[in-house]
Amino acid sequence: MSEKSMISSKLLFYTITVSTLLFIVSSLFFLQRSDSSFTSSLVRKLILPSTDLKNEQTDAKPVSCGVLKVFMYDLPSEFHFGLLNWHKKGSETWPSVKNVSTVPSYPGGLNRQHSVEYWLTLDLLASETPEVKRPCSAMRVKSSKEADIVFVPFFSSLSYNRKSKLSGNETSSVDRLLQERLVEFLKSRDEWKRFGGKDHLIVAHHPNSLLYARNSLGSAMFVLSDFGRYPSSIANLEKDVIAPYVHVVKTVSNNESASFEKRPVLAYFQGAIYRKDGGTIRQELYNLLKDEKDVHFAFGTVRGNGTKQTGKGMASSKFCLNIAGDTPSSNRLFDSIVSHCVPVIISDQIELPFEDTLDYSGFSVFVHSSEAVKKGFLVSLLRGVTEDQWRKKWERLKEVVRCFEYRFPSQPGDSVDMIWSAVSHKLASLKFDVHRKNRYRRSEVFERSLST
Repeated sequence: MSEKSMISSKLLFYTITVSTLLFIVSSLFFLQRSDSSFTSSLVRKLILPSTDLKNEQTDAKPVSCGVLKVFMYDLPSEFHFGLLNWHKKGSETWPSVKNVSTVPSYPGGLNRQHSVEYWLTLDLLASETPEVKRPCSAMRVKSSKEADIVFVPFFSSLSYNRKSKLSGNETSSVDRLLQERLVEFLKSRDEWKRFGGKDHLIVAHHPNSLLYARNSLGSAMFVLSDFGRYPSSIANLEKDVIAPYVHVVKTVSNNESASFEKRPVLAYFQGAIYRKDGGTIRQELYNLLKDEKDVHFAFGTVRGNGTKQTGKGMASSKFCLNIAGDTPSSNRLFDSIVSHCVPVIISDQIELPFEDTLDYSGFSVFVHSSEAVKKGFLVSLLRGVTEDQWRKKWERLKEVVRCFEYRFPSQPGDSVDMIWSAVSHKLASLKFDVHRKNRYRRSEVFERSLST
């Protein structure tokens, strides 16, 4: 390169550098004079360092509380709180949740173990009630177009428990009629038609709830206790969420939790022994374990003082047996967790809540059914667990208990919070599937608009 060419190149470089510096200085001066214009925002993003971008986000309008945006239908009260004998006043659709003492209560006993939809509905109502302090895991939005998920507030488990039996001259139960009305309502909605119901969330926690409508609404995301009474085409782990039962025994506080040496019972089971389907293993285990001196294996119900006795028995046992019954799951697992009694899970087909987050092996023992029914196997296995090994699981149990508590108002890391998180995790694959199937549908709409 000639000397003249080199001088020209250097001159060009200096000119560009000086021009760039002048542009930056003038832009900064301009930003100081005006913060509100689109040009100001754009230039700032282009030339200011990343720390200043953070400041811009801080100064901007606060983001609304809630990771998951939920549109909830305003269904008539007979689908939800009307089942709790709540009577609306005037144009009310929902009870006020500002004061916890005035919130309609859910019936106790075994009804309560499947009350998941009640807690989720209360949480969504609380999300638009500033007086209620709760996590920001989900919020109700008024427009379905801005929602991530559409929630159907049908108390299906309570409807089954209270309204599934025929009364008088009825030819169809109230529960069945409500399900038929629900299907008719949903299938007529634009929200359902948009994605064929795939972005709808329906709670059917009782194994027999939504019995007549589940096939018609099977494209929706279900919240279930397990998949025991569902064909895989209707309910499966790919699209649905498993939620814990609401425990029926009292939660043992960490300070009152008995240590290894203060739990004289090795293994505890109290409940129905003679069950159908996969539950026949209960009878086999009963015959194997009934005469073991440090094992409590007995028939029991919630009637009378049964729940209190069960809670006391679990709290004084090292291990609690959770054996498959008519369905793979039962609330016994969650009773044992809140009693800090290490669960022994003998249910090969069980699906567990929040397993994408929780490692159950850290606080439970899993035994294959075929191994458990071998003579002497289960007792030998449990007696072989050292005090140190048991204590590690016991300590972990005390840490995860909060994940299995339903509360109102909800709290960070409780069951309500964890369910919303599980729904959020499912949405990624749902959106992927919807977008792929919409590829050509969008193109066809565009082509039709051009032809007209």
